[in-house]
Amino acid sequence: MIRKAVTSVALLSTFAYPAVAAAPPFDTPATVAYMVDLSSGAVLYAKNADVQMPPASMAKMMAVHVAFDLIKRGELSPDKMCTVRPETWQQWHGPQAGSTMFLSPGEQVSVRNLLHGIVTLSGNDATVVLSECISGTEAAFVALMNRQAAQMGLRGSHWGNPIGWPDNGATHVTARDLATLAAATIRDYPQLYREYYAVPNFTWGRTMGSNQAITQENRNPLLGRVAGADGLKTGHTEEAGYGFTGSAEQNGRRIVMVLAGLSSFNQRISESVRFMDWGFRAWQSRPLLRQGQHIGNATVQGGSASEVGLVAPRAIAVTYPAGLGQGLSARIVYQGPIRAPIAQGQHIADLVVTTADMPPQTMPLVAEQAVGEAGFFGRMWAGLKALFGLA
Repeated sequence: MIRKAVTSVALLSTFAYPAVAAAPPFDTPATVAYMVDLSSGAVLYAKNADVQMPPASMAKMMAVHVAFDLIKRGELSPDKMCTVRPETWQQWHGPQAGSTMFLSPGEQVSVRNLLHGIVTLSGNDATVVLSECISGTEAAFVALMNRQAAQMGLRGSHWGNPIGWPDNGATHVTARDLATLAAATIRDYPQLYREYYAVPNFTWGRTMGSNQAITQENRNPLLGRVAGADGLKTGHTEEAGYGFTGSAEQNGRRIVMVLAGLSSFNQRISESVRFMDWGFRAWQSRPLLRQGQHIGNATVQGGSASEVGLVAPRAIAVTYPAGLGQGLSARIVYQGPIRAPIAQGQHIADLVVTTADMPPQTMPLVAEQAVGEAGFFGRMWAGLKALFGLA
């Protein structure tokens, strides 16, 4: 019978804190705000985090994620040349078309440069050209975006177009989903993330008349203002207001934040900086497990071994408010016994850490080694033990 197994874990004695303190307060005029510490998975702040909202250009994070995935799998080359269709240029140029990379009709542009045009310049034209280049039509690319979003578990989000253009609510997201998307991009495509998301400016296109090269600055409000800031994407429409999904890493600790519904460009800068600074200063993070560190065992059913070791798949930390002093407790949780076969590195359990004034922090644990299925006599012996209640 499958049941939830819970095992208490003795944590290292180094986790001793001073007197108990309340979780650090924070308030923001943003209608939506969300923050998660990726080193521990702890949610540090949530305000309307699951309310569906228009994403504006933050929607382009999903288009970039799709492109990164295709590049990583070898199905899309950054050097592939894409043609700017005259019809696409006609639709997405001029003041009425929003942010632009200043592409020209019939121009040949590489996937690499289009990605810079999307990430750094937020170009609507670049996003649509890339969509058509990858999938043939914008609609087919949007279907690919939604398919990947579903696979990632972004249950509160849907894309009706790749750029976040207002479309009567067909395109909507939640702050929690945007943070999940940002975390997946950072985790799954670290080299591509570093290559594209922290570029301070990008030059493309030329002015009419003087024919001067056009350089535009990255709108990321954290770049140059918060140490370790390196992503991700701003957004603005009249419908959505000013928003931003951002990330920064300091001393091995990475935070992802989302703000939306702000009233001005300058307010987005000030609130984004203030929010991220609060995340790093008002909270502390301490290492809990090293990557590959053994922490316990799980019971195996029908396997060549009766137990399998549980280890951390990555370095795991715990996050708590600065100055908070109550001890923490941890337990291993899994649905068990776990049926063989089990692959090495397979996610089969979770470490749930509880601290004062904080929701539980859940971190994955994986199998330390592979466990094959038991042979005939092994299965027979296991059946006899179960029948007679033997250990």
